[in-house]
Amino acid sequence: MTVAPPPNTLLTPSDLHPEMELVMRVMPMPKDANGNGDIFGGWIMSQVDLAACVLPARVSRGRVTTVAVNEFVFRNAVSVGDLLSFYARVEKIGNTSITVHVEVWAERRPADPILVKVTEAHVTYVAIDRDGKPRPARPV
Repeated sequence: MTVAPPPNTLLTPSDLHPEMELVMRVMPMPKDANGNGDIFGGWIMSQVDLAACVLPARVSRGRVTTVAVNEFVFRNAVSVGDLLSFYARVEKIGNTSITVHVEVWAERRPADPILVKVTEAHVTYVAIDRDGKPRPARPV
């Protein structure tokens, strides 16, 4: 028997990797849309960067900076009013770097909600000290 979630419950993808953590939620607004009414890819990329740095900052217990966007795939268009959920997990920790996998899911149609994976990315960060120099990714 399928039970509908209460109306105030946010959805979570059923096939999400068990190590993925919700790191951010945001709703794009009309100012974030292009001439076709879809959300700018660059806006989505900046939101992914903000969401993805949460885990490396936590792991390294300090400042991190983006060093590489290893992969970025747009799977579906994002529309004004979609509720975007950003899930992330650490994939690799090097001497100074931390690579993160991010998935972005859109919750659509509030009257009959569905989830759609819209973007996924692999982003690498470097832990940095107060002067912006690389430091160990794992604190000693």
